[in-house]
Amino acid sequence: MLRANGRGLRELRPVTIERHYLKYAEGSALITVGDTRVICSATVEEKVPPFLKNTGKGWITAEYSLLPRSTKERTIREVTRGRLTGRTQEIQRLIGRSLRSVVDMSLLGERTIWLDCDVLQADGGTRTAAITGSFVALAEALAGLVAAGGVPALPLKDFLAAVSVGLVDDELILDLDFQEDSHAGVDMNVVMTGSGQLVEVQGTAEGRPFTREQLIAMLDLAGEGIENLIAIQKQVLGDIASRVGTGNDK
Repeated sequence: MLRANGRGLRELRPVTIERHYLKYAEGSALITVGDTRVICSATVEEKVPPFLKNTGKGWITAEYSLLPRSTKERTIREVTRGRLTGRTQEIQRLIGRSLRSVVDMSLLGERTIWLDCDVLQADGGTRTAAITGSFVALAEALAGLVAAGGVPALPLKDFLAAVSVGLVDDELILDLDFQEDSHAGVDMNVVMTGSGQLVEVQGTAEGRPFTREQLIAMLDLAGEGIENLIAIQKQVLGDIASRVGTGNDK
Protein backbone atom coordinates (compact mmCIF):
# COMPACT_ATOMS: atom_id res chain seq x y z
CA MET A 1 0.00 0.00 0.00
CA LEU A 2 1.33 3.43 -1.00
CA ARG A 3 0.70 6.30 1.41
CA ALA A 4 0.76 10.05 0.84
CA ASN A 5 4.27 11.55 0.94
CA GLY A 6 5.71 8.02 0.83
CA ARG A 7 5.53 7.41 4.58
CA GLY A 8 5.62 3.91 5.95
CA LEU A 9 2.62 1.99 7.26
CA ARG A 10 3.85 2.38 10.87
CA GLU A 11 4.96 5.99 10.50
CA LEU A 12 3.34 9.15 11.88
CA ARG A 13 2.78 12.16 9.69
CA PRO A 14 5.26 15.01 10.38
CA VAL A 15 4.32 16.45 13.80
CA THR A 16 5.21 19.85 15.24
CA ILE A 17 3.95 21.53 18.41
CA GLU A 18 4.52 25.25 18.95
CA ARG A 19 4.11 26.54 22.52
CA HIS A 20 3.03 30.05 23.58
CA TYR A 21 1.04 30.39 20.36
CA LEU A 22 -1.55 32.78 21.82
CA LYS A 23 -0.66 35.95 23.73
CA TYR A 24 -3.38 35.99 26.38
CA ALA A 25 -4.06 32.33 27.20
CA GLU A 26 -2.52 30.79 30.33
CA GLY A 27 -1.34 27.96 28.09
CA SER A 28 -1.47 27.47 24.33
CA ALA A 29 -0.08 25.33 21.54
CA LEU A 30 -0.44 24.98 17.79
CA ILE A 31 -0.17 21.33 16.82
CA THR A 32 0.41 20.32 13.21
CA VAL A 33 0.00 16.68 12.17
CA GLY A 34 0.53 16.46 8.43
CA ASP A 35 -2.08 18.81 6.99
CA THR A 36 -4.19 18.84 10.18
CA ARG A 37 -3.68 21.94 12.32
CA VAL A 38 -5.33 22.65 15.69
CA ILE A 39 -4.91 25.58 18.09
CA CYS A 40 -5.26 24.47 21.71
CA SER A 41 -5.60 27.04 24.48
CA ALA A 42 -5.93 26.67 28.25
CA THR A 43 -7.87 29.11 30.43
CA VAL A 44 -7.83 29.03 34.24
CA GLU A 45 -10.97 30.05 36.12
CA GLU A 46 -11.04 30.41 39.91
CA LYS A 47 -14.30 28.49 40.25
CA VAL A 48 -15.76 25.04 39.69
CA PRO A 49 -19.13 23.66 38.56
CA PRO A 50 -21.78 23.54 41.32
CA PHE A 51 -21.35 19.80 41.89
CA LEU A 52 -17.71 20.38 42.95
CA LYS A 53 -18.20 23.36 45.27
CA ASN A 54 -16.67 22.88 48.73
CA THR A 55 -15.02 19.60 47.72
CA GLY A 56 -11.51 21.01 47.34
CA LYS A 57 -11.29 19.44 43.88
CA GLY A 58 -10.88 21.07 40.49
CA TRP A 59 -12.29 20.36 37.03
CA ILE A 60 -11.01 20.19 33.47
CA THR A 61 -13.31 20.52 30.50
CA ALA A 62 -13.03 21.22 26.77
CA GLU A 63 -14.66 22.85 23.79
CA TYR A 64 -13.95 21.85 20.18
CA SER A 65 -14.84 23.45 16.88
CA LEU A 66 -14.10 23.23 13.20
CA LEU A 67 -13.46 26.65 11.66
CA PRO A 68 -15.55 27.23 8.52
CA ARG A 69 -12.74 26.70 6.00
CA SER A 70 -10.88 24.01 7.90
CA THR A 71 -12.63 21.60 5.54
CA LYS A 72 -12.82 21.26 1.75
CA GLU A 73 -16.35 22.60 1.73
CA ARG A 74 -17.32 25.37 4.15
CA THR A 75 -18.46 24.10 7.54
CA ILE A 76 -21.30 26.16 9.02
CA ARG A 77 -20.46 27.54 12.46
CA GLU A 78 -22.46 25.66 15.06
CA VAL A 79 -23.39 28.91 16.81
CA THR A 80 -25.21 29.81 13.59
CA ARG A 81 -27.15 26.56 13.73
CA GLY A 82 -27.99 27.23 17.36
CA ARG A 83 -26.84 23.82 18.60
CA LEU A 84 -23.83 21.56 18.78
CA THR A 85 -23.71 18.49 16.60
CA GLY A 86 -23.51 15.09 18.26
CA ARG A 87 -19.98 14.71 16.87
CA THR A 88 -18.80 17.93 18.51
CA GLN A 89 -20.32 17.03 21.86
CA GLU A 90 -18.71 13.60 21.77
CA ILE A 91 -15.26 15.01 20.92
CA GLN A 92 -15.47 17.66 23.63
CA ARG A 93 -16.29 15.05 26.23
CA LEU A 94 -13.48 12.82 24.98
CA ILE A 95 -10.90 15.61 25.30
CA GLY A 96 -12.10 16.61 28.76
CA ARG A 97 -12.18 13.15 30.31
CA SER A 98 -8.86 12.21 28.68
CA LEU A 99 -7.08 15.16 30.28
CA ARG A 100 -8.81 14.66 33.63
CA SER A 101 -7.34 11.15 33.77
CA VAL A 102 -3.79 12.50 34.26
CA VAL A 103 -4.49 15.42 36.64
CA ASP A 104 -4.62 15.31 40.44
CA MET A 105 -7.85 17.25 40.95
CA SER A 106 -7.29 17.63 44.69
CA LEU A 107 -3.91 19.26 44.07
CA LEU A 108 -5.48 21.54 41.45
CA GLY A 109 -7.91 22.91 44.05
CA GLU A 110 -11.28 24.49 43.26
CA ARG A 111 -10.38 25.76 39.80
CA THR A 112 -11.62 24.96 36.33
CA ILE A 113 -9.30 24.74 33.34
CA TRP A 114 -10.95 25.13 29.96
CA LEU A 115 -9.25 23.64 26.92
CA ASP A 116 -10.43 25.26 23.68
CA CYS A 117 -9.53 23.30 20.57
CA ASP A 118 -10.09 25.11 17.27
CA VAL A 119 -9.35 23.21 14.07
CA LEU A 120 -7.70 25.48 11.49
CA GLN A 121 -7.33 22.71 8.92
CA ALA A 122 -8.75 19.19 8.97
CA ASP A 123 -7.16 16.24 7.19
CA GLY A 124 -8.06 13.44 9.57
CA GLY A 125 -7.14 12.92 13.21
CA THR A 126 -8.44 16.24 14.55
CA ARG A 127 -9.61 14.77 17.86
CA THR A 128 -6.35 12.95 18.50
CA ALA A 129 -4.34 16.04 17.57
CA ALA A 130 -6.54 18.12 19.89
CA ILE A 131 -5.82 15.79 22.82
CA THR A 132 -2.07 15.71 22.14
CA GLY A 133 -1.83 19.49 21.72
CA SER A 134 -4.12 20.22 24.67
CA PHE A 135 -1.83 18.31 27.00
CA VAL A 136 0.96 20.77 26.19
CA ALA A 137 -1.33 23.79 26.69
CA LEU A 138 -2.58 22.29 29.97
CA ALA A 139 0.95 21.60 31.24
CA GLU A 140 1.94 25.18 30.46
CA ALA A 141 -1.08 26.57 32.33
CA LEU A 142 -0.49 24.32 35.35
CA ALA A 143 3.20 25.27 35.49
CA GLY A 144 2.10 28.90 35.52
CA LEU A 145 -0.15 28.22 38.51
CA VAL A 146 2.75 26.63 40.37
CA ALA A 147 5.04 29.57 39.55
CA ALA A 148 2.40 32.03 40.82
CA GLY A 149 1.96 30.07 44.05
CA GLY A 150 -1.59 29.06 43.18
CA VAL A 151 -0.90 25.33 43.60
CA PRO A 152 1.90 23.73 45.63
CA ALA A 153 3.16 21.34 42.94
CA LEU A 154 2.50 20.36 39.34
CA PRO A 155 -0.76 18.34 39.38
CA LEU A 156 0.12 16.27 36.30
CA LYS A 157 0.42 12.58 37.12
CA ASP A 158 1.57 11.40 33.69
CA PHE A 159 1.89 12.36 30.04
CA LEU A 160 -1.01 11.87 27.63
CA ALA A 161 -1.34 11.65 23.86
CA ALA A 162 -3.64 10.14 21.26
CA VAL A 163 -3.39 8.71 17.77
CA SER A 164 -5.49 6.92 15.17
CA VAL A 165 -4.78 3.46 13.84
CA GLY A 166 -6.69 1.24 11.47
CA LEU A 167 -6.94 -1.30 8.70
CA VAL A 168 -6.95 -0.04 5.13
CA ASP A 169 -6.99 -2.62 2.34
CA ASP A 170 -6.23 -5.18 5.07
CA GLU A 171 -3.01 -3.31 5.93
CA LEU A 172 -2.41 -2.16 9.52
CA ILE A 173 -1.53 1.55 9.44
CA LEU A 174 -0.78 4.33 11.91
CA ASP A 175 -2.13 7.90 11.96
CA LEU A 176 -4.78 7.91 9.23
CA ASP A 177 -5.27 11.02 7.11
CA PHE A 178 -8.71 11.91 5.76
CA GLN A 179 -8.39 9.87 2.56
CA GLU A 180 -7.25 6.79 4.45
CA ASP A 181 -9.94 7.24 7.09
CA SER A 182 -12.59 7.42 4.36
CA HIS A 183 -11.55 4.00 3.03
CA ALA A 184 -10.68 2.26 6.29
CA GLY A 185 -12.16 -1.14 7.05
CA VAL A 186 -11.41 -0.46 10.71
CA ASP A 187 -10.86 2.97 12.24
CA MET A 188 -9.66 3.30 15.84
CA ASN A 189 -8.68 6.23 18.08
CA VAL A 190 -6.48 5.41 21.06
CA VAL A 191 -5.71 7.65 24.06
CA MET A 192 -2.82 6.49 26.22
CA THR A 193 -0.63 7.73 29.06
CA GLY A 194 3.14 7.95 29.09
CA SER A 195 3.30 4.81 31.24
CA GLY A 196 1.34 2.90 28.58
CA GLN A 197 -2.03 2.82 30.32
CA LEU A 198 -5.13 3.06 28.16
CA VAL A 199 -7.52 5.97 28.75
CA GLU A 200 -9.92 5.42 25.86
CA VAL A 201 -10.24 3.18 22.81
CA GLN A 202 -12.76 4.04 20.11
CA GLY A 203 -12.77 1.33 17.46
CA THR A 204 -15.27 0.56 14.72
CA ALA A 205 -15.43 -1.98 11.91
CA GLU A 206 -16.71 -0.19 8.82
CA GLY A 207 -16.86 -3.42 6.84
CA ARG A 208 -16.29 -6.93 8.11
CA PRO A 209 -15.54 -7.53 11.81
CA PHE A 210 -11.96 -7.64 13.05
CA THR A 211 -10.28 -10.24 15.25
CA ARG A 212 -8.90 -10.05 18.79
CA GLU A 213 -5.44 -10.53 17.30
CA GLN A 214 -5.96 -7.53 15.01
CA LEU A 215 -7.21 -5.49 17.97
CA ILE A 216 -4.05 -6.25 19.96
CA ALA A 217 -1.88 -5.43 16.93
CA MET A 218 -3.64 -2.08 16.51
CA LEU A 219 -3.22 -1.22 20.20
CA ASP A 220 0.48 -2.12 20.03
CA LEU A 221 0.96 0.06 16.96
CA ALA A 222 -0.93 2.93 18.60
CA GLY A 223 1.38 2.57 21.59
CA GLU A 224 4.41 3.01 19.32
CA GLY A 225 2.92 6.16 17.81
CA ILE A 226 1.97 7.61 21.18
CA GLU A 227 5.46 6.97 22.52
CA ASN A 228 6.81 9.10 19.67
CA LEU A 229 4.21 11.83 20.26
CA ILE A 230 5.08 12.00 23.95
CA ALA A 231 8.76 12.33 23.05
CA ILE A 232 7.81 15.43 21.03
CA GLN A 233 5.74 16.78 23.95
CA LYS A 234 8.70 16.32 26.31
CA GLN A 235 11.04 18.16 23.97
CA VAL A 236 8.59 21.04 23.56
CA LEU A 237 7.82 21.35 27.28
CA GLY A 238 11.46 21.51 28.30
CA ASP A 239 11.96 21.70 32.08
CA ILE A 240 8.23 21.25 32.73
CA ALA A 241 8.50 17.71 31.33
CA SER A 242 10.87 16.61 34.10
CA ARG A 243 8.28 17.55 36.73
CA VAL A 244 5.39 15.55 35.29
CA GLY A 245 4.47 12.71 37.64
CA THR A 246 6.78 13.87 40.42
CA GLY A 247 4.64 16.41 42.29
CA ASN A 248 7.76 18.59 42.18
CA ASP A 249 7.23 22.32 42.68
CA LYS A 250 10.77 23.30 41.63
